[in-house]
Amino acid sequence: MLALMEERIREAVANALETLSAPAVAFVVERPTDPTHGDYTTNAAMAAARVLEKNLREVASDLARHLQNALGADASRIEIAGPGFVNITLSQGAVSLLVAEAEARGEDWGKGNAEKGKRVIVEYSNPNPFKEMHIGHLMSTIIGEAISRLVENEGAIVARDSYGGDVGPHVAKAVWGLQKAGITEPTTAREIGDAYAEGSRAYEESPEIQAEIDALNKAIYVGTDADLMELWRKGRDISLEAFRDLYRVLGTKFDYYFFESETAGPGERIVRDGLAKGIFEESDGAVIYRGEKKGLHTLVFITSRGTPTYEAKDIGLAFLKEERWPSDHSIIITAAEQSGHFKVFFAALAEIGPALAKKTSHVPHGFLRLMTGKMSSRAGNVITAAGLIQEVEGRAREKNKDPLIAEHVAVGAIKYMILRQAPGSDIVFDEEKSLSLEGDSGPYLQYALVRAKSVIAKKIGAPAAGAPREPYVLERLLIHFPEIAARAARERSPNLLTTYLTELAGAWNAFYAEERIIGGDYEAHKLMLARAFAQTMVNGLKLLGIPALEKM
Repeated sequence: MLALMEERIREAVANALETLSAPAVAFVVERPTDPTHGDYTTNAAMAAARVLEKNLREVASDLARHLQNALGADASRIEIAGPGFVNITLSQGAVSLLVAEAEARGEDWGKGNAEKGKRVIVEYSNPNPFKEMHIGHLMSTIIGEAISRLVENEGAIVARDSYGGDVGPHVAKAVWGLQKAGITEPTTAREIGDAYAEGSRAYEESPEIQAEIDALNKAIYVGTDADLMELWRKGRDISLEAFRDLYRVLGTKFDYYFFESETAGPGERIVRDGLAKGIFEESDGAVIYRGEKKGLHTLVFITSRGTPTYEAKDIGLAFLKEERWPSDHSIIITAAEQSGHFKVFFAALAEIGPALAKKTSHVPHGFLRLMTGKMSSRAGNVITAAGLIQEVEGRAREKNKDPLIAEHVAVGAIKYMILRQAPGSDIVFDEEKSLSLEGDSGPYLQYALVRAKSVIAKKIGAPAAGAPREPYVLERLLIHFPEIAARAARERSPNLLTTYLTELAGAWNAFYAEERIIGGDYEAHKLMLARAFAQTMVNGLKLLGIPALEKM
């Protein structure tokens, strides 16, 4: 298939190395940083020269000759550059065929098969009931959804799950706040969030109230007080419905919701079984895991009061996921501040369930900060996910009177600002920059697509046939979409695709400004390129979860 040109070149390089008696050499084939260096480059000659102990230029020349024979007319130039890179420039015919394929394959353009048939479960978002979803959960939601879509694009069967703390001190604080306010029928997430803020404040200020809330916490764990548990269930249901409302706006839908109330018991039993096997040990009445034996730190899995910690609950969650949806790989997306926790968790899990540990990975994300810095919900001054979306949407309505378009522009703006950074990086959210149409923003990508669609929609007569002798920069860039999407999935890095689409939009805008598309030379070829660009942008935006618009 022509869309797999990178794989074809990699296979040709591998065959050439085998002919040159260097079959085991590791090498890369990638798109050059500088487009003047061609469409692909490989370091294979440098790697082979070291192994063969031959002159680098001689090995590079031999490799270039083999590649030219293998690629034939599809390569217009194969050159040796720098310390021994071999650069490959595709011919106009090869590029035109790839562009035509981008148009012809439609929504299948860019799909891969690296994960075909594999079952992958992705855990992300993870807001806690009885609190409003804050901007940290927004980051996890947006990154997790993009990674889920990228993995699906490579042929995997994906299940999405979210894990929330529906028991514990924060729940007791919210329930205490509701009781204090005389609320037995909570109706909104804001009402519950306010109750939590009041409970948190009172807990810090009064030893007597602290004792009351601690007692409530134990009573909720026990679950025998009917009135208390009814209030707890109502509060949890309202929180979940508020989360689902946000997920609908963000284009996310979960297949499974897991809760601490259902993982605590299994987690405790598994840890105590591990204690009997010598995996864990007792210390001052608590059950701990000695991480030092694996170069980590010690963590408590069961407290001296006999209650399971987050670590024990995560052990229970790992087994519960496998029971409900057996998978080939499990991905967990949380804030980077939990990386230390997960290192110890994975070490313990490797001793309890080696197969589970081997197939589970953690993708950390940084903090989303506004100009005022990182916010905390403890003092009631949390920046909520809903609040941020509403704020950006309000700004978007200044230029987009249609409320649905304004919402899609706002969602695109927020998602782009998060996905443009590597998942582990912190982000300072600049509201004004996020809505800019001048570049490096979600609306910039959306507007480039709208502009292309407007060109395609124009009525034309008989289009001028033919194609230029050299491919346009736009089409040379466009053909790399399948490779970029595959790499973004493989590395769990949506930022790779975000950066590529920004570059692609810039190339389209330059093409649009410099070339007369309708009525100019090579009109049919240019229109095919416009359609291929639009299809690539639609498919790329879909993978990122950014709405593709018809107008704005």
